Amino acid sequence: MGRRIEFQISPDAYRHWRLAYEGAVATLLMDVDENGGLFEGYALKLNSYDLGVDIELADIVQRMRFEHPDIGAIVLRSGKERVFCAGANIRMLAGAAHAHKVNFCKFTNETRNALEAAGADSGQHYLCAIRGSCAGGGYELALACEHIILADDAATSVSLPEAPLLAVLPGTGGLTRLTDKRKVRRDLADVFCTAEEGVRGKRAVEWRLVDETALNKDFEATVAARAHEFAARSDVRPAQGITLTPLDRHFNEDGSVHYSTVDVAVDRAARRATITIRGPEDDAPASVAALHAQGAQTWVLRCARELDDALLHLRFNEETLGLVAFKTQGDAARVLAHEKFLFAHRDEDWLSREILLYWKRVLKRIDLTSRSLVALIETGSCFAGPLAEIAFACDRSYMMKGDFDGAARATLVLGPSSFGPMPMSNGLTRLQTRFLGEPDAVATAQGHAGESLDAEAASRLGLVTFAYDDVDWDDELRIFLEERASFSPDAMTGLEANLRFAGPETMETRIFGRLTAWQNWIFIRPNAVGESGALRRYGTGQRGEFDMKRV
Repeated sequence: MGRRIEFQISPDAYRHWRLAYEGAVATLLMDVDENGGLFEGYALKLNSYDLGVDIELADIVQRMRFEHPDIGAIVLRSGKERVFCAGANIRMLAGAAHAHKVNFCKFTNETRNALEAAGADSGQHYLCAIRGSCAGGGYELALACEHIILADDAATSVSLPEAPLLAVLPGTGGLTRLTDKRKVRRDLADVFCTAEEGVRGKRAVEWRLVDETALNKDFEATVAARAHEFAARSDVRPAQGITLTPLDRHFNEDGSVHYSTVDVAVDRAARRATITIRGPEDDAPASVAALHAQGAQTWVLRCARELDDALLHLRFNEETLGLVAFKTQGDAARVLAHEKFLFAHRDEDWLSREILLYWKRVLKRIDLTSRSLVALIETGSCFAGPLAEIAFACDRSYMMKGDFDGAARATLVLGPSSFGPMPMSNGLTRLQTRFLGEPDAVATAQGHAGESLDAEAASRLGLVTFAYDDVDWDDELRIFLEERASFSPDAMTGLEANLRFAGPETMETRIFGRLTAWQNWIFIRPNAVGESGALRRYGTGQRGEFDMKRV
């Protein structure tokens, strides 16, 4: 392993972003430190970005929801003159390993989705104010905002020049957001995505690339007016947020990671990681005031944050671990009590709502993780409420059946998290996706919500893949784990990405499906990354040399 990529950061360590607050409006300035790249070998010129810049942005979006609930509108703009953002740093992409490029695109996609979800779910609306060149990933950042204001001058334009300049795609959802979100006409989108110079002024509005333009003399007034309009749409929330304190976390020499509620065990020889989640030791908060007093230390929020960090750590720092096994240990009744409390108060308490929304995002992170996922439902487990959703996110689930050395039987318990509020990227719940061909099975399962379902009951309801007794458990599990590790990682990535998102297409499924298939493929093609490819030759004065056969 090389240097470990760190996803935990605090505001006092930001190098690339600055924040200012005025009433219900925040201004988020992108002011990238040229010398602040995550790795050596490139300078982040022209507000270009790498993973480190996006890690800070993801942290900002998260903290805005928990630490500044009174903010209703966030204006994203550049802190540099004459340039908004040049997009992902080209030299970083050219020099990065293939896996890092793909994981980088996936993380930036998830961060863009978080911007959109902040407005839709939490009433924190992101607007983009563009002055200067806005290219590639810079425009994709703007596309994630709800409203784009473009300065009407000769120096300001928007563009997606990846295809003509780099032989790759706008890989952070650019193409999909053009067509699905902004409803840009197909032929005009074709022109736009093959023009290096981009589009400016009134044409950008006519083509729906931006929402409005403003002359320089009117620009600041227009931005301020629009920000206050969007802030006024937000529901009224208190000014007092909670602080997202640093995670309690320890990395061990063997690769394992220990958190307060999550343990990650690593077996590199077997190419496997095991995530064990410990249920709450304390009862659910007695009141909303008690929840706010606990803040980031309440189990249900602490667990979500630690699981989120563990998933990102495995994605970027343990690339050869092809299978992730999920286990839980604890009192299922307590897990359900925490879940019940949040659902009981989500309509009147912003923090209860935000914690549930965070679980929604973490579960999507599991869905979108390119590893084989298996849930092991054992004696003493607490797959209940939101933790049960983890089992349904997995490609397979194995459950202990009957008595194992006299221990209490393994159980699975359904709660409200499984029936609507935490959908996948396809807009369906995990149970609706599971039972796409038998929709009545979802209603049947819901009729058993709150019950402790043993292996026989869970199997009868179709909630687990296999249930084995103590005679067969070890052998069947060993065969599965060894077989899975022997398959091609590429084949597994393709298989799992196809099977996980049955049902309707959405903007999200299209974005991540195209990333998994097309961008993944393009990133290994010599036309882009070969010695004479466009990505490697960018900035040298030489055009890329292409194999002109269509595939």
